[in-house]
Amino acid sequence: MGKVIILMMDSFGIGGAPDAEQYNDKGANTLGHIAKVNLGLNIPNLVSLGLSKAAEEARGHAPKLGIQDPAKLDLPSKYGHAKEISRAKDTTSGHWEMAGVPVLHEWGYFPKKEPSFPSELISKICKRANIKGILGNRAASGTQIIEELGEEHIKTKLPIFYTSADSCLQIAAHEQHFGLEKLYELCQIAFEEVKPYRIARIIARPFIGETSKEFSRTANRHDYSVAPTSPTLLDKIKNNKQKVIAIGKISDIYAGQGISKKVLASGLEELWDKTLSETKAAPDKSLIFTNFVDFDMLYGHRRDVKGYARALEYFDKRLPEIADVIQDDDIVFITADHGNDPTFQGTDHTREQVPIIMFGKNVKPANIGQRQTFADIAQTIAEYFKLEPFEYGKSFLKEE
Repeated sequence: MGKVIILMMDSFGIGGAPDAEQYNDKGANTLGHIAKVNLGLNIPNLVSLGLSKAAEEARGHAPKLGIQDPAKLDLPSKYGHAKEISRAKDTTSGHWEMAGVPVLHEWGYFPKKEPSFPSELISKICKRANIKGILGNRAASGTQIIEELGEEHIKTKLPIFYTSADSCLQIAAHEQHFGLEKLYELCQIAFEEVKPYRIARIIARPFIGETSKEFSRTANRHDYSVAPTSPTLLDKIKNNKQKVIAIGKISDIYAGQGISKKVLASGLEELWDKTLSETKAAPDKSLIFTNFVDFDMLYGHRRDVKGYARALEYFDKRLPEIADVIQDDDIVFITADHGNDPTFQGTDHTREQVPIIMFGKNVKPANIGQRQTFADIAQTIAEYFKLEPFEYGKSFLKEE
């Protein structure tokens, strides 16, 4: 029995969610629209693993990728596409579902109107944190609101509070002028105070720079997340005395539960480097789980189609390196947690199906078709590791 590696391409939807209209996302197609606007995508390794075929089945027509370079990754794969049964299209729900625990309850959300946050909530947070007030208090793009209010924040030392379509409260503050530890303490207080509102995450958004033209967010983001409502795949693996190595923001998403080792990394290059080194060093029966957040954070939310395209092509170029570090019995999964079509209206996630690709040196090739839930991933890995099955999901480990 070997290792399992999950390459989670944050926001890489492939369209075709049956319930997209309920989320005002009918027609969203992250992969298809990026390819169309960019006049093609050169992602030969993903294509060789079955991505284009999975996208065609999910959407009803193939993405217009154009002529591809020869693939440098030559490994057998299973490929398909999955719809989500969780009642949201956010990061937390998508990750929990693929780990075997769909979110079937309703999260709380703050309204997009200004002010977004109840005055009594802000008063409690400010009193406990000993701050005089806040800036922002509305739904906004993180980079835009920092650019708009960052200079006032430096002058007043008032933190910037904002929200999005996700179940979250985000707090931006300057690493030097406000202080990183002070920001973390403020977020911990906010996390405790929003519990009655059923909010999934408080997100610390530190930034640096001295003027609006210089501000940039740093890699010291930290998410304060509610814990999964029941044991996830990560918990079951760790409780079985196996290693769970969380790279990037994975540990935050699962509130640290089921994690043996937390590996900090940011940016596609570093995330890839850490994934490869941890895979090479991890013992058999380990789970290495990486969130490639740039697709969502830097390109999806910012509606940067060309940036998203370049990131996809970079990811694809790094894929052949995984063949050099996996053993014969290791299995690699490629999937996503939701969509974020950068050509679509607004700046929020989009309700889409996601690709499910499983490959390795001894994987038996198969088209596994449409999966009824992201939890099929957890069920498949549980069967591979001979763990107790989950209530949700169906394994495709032995499908041919």
